[in-house]
Amino acid sequence: MIPSSVRIFVCSEPQDMRRSFDRLAQEAHEHLGVDPRSGALFCFANKRSTRMKVLWFDHNGFCILYKRLHGARFEMPVARSIDARALGQLLRGVENTRRR
Repeated sequence: MIPSSVRIFVCSEPQDMRRSFDRLAQEAHEHLGVDPRSGALFCFANKRSTRMKVLWFDHNGFCILYKRLHGARFEMPVARSIDARALGQLLRGVENTRRR
């Protein structure tokens, strides 16, 4: 459970999932204008919206949650900031309707 006091930000620009702690923190600062060490969560997805990384600073270091979906995609919200409930829905993903 994420406390309601934690801010959650979504980066609308697709990211290269090879990026790690430092580059994602830089993206949070440059594109979202938020200090990555503020304790907020930052969500980044790839171009196809099948992979997501969530970055946060936990007192003395950065942490990353990395999720890859199969047969589904993340439906990225238009809003720059979301709440914990919306994050749960985002991480669940939606079924991919495209057939191969």
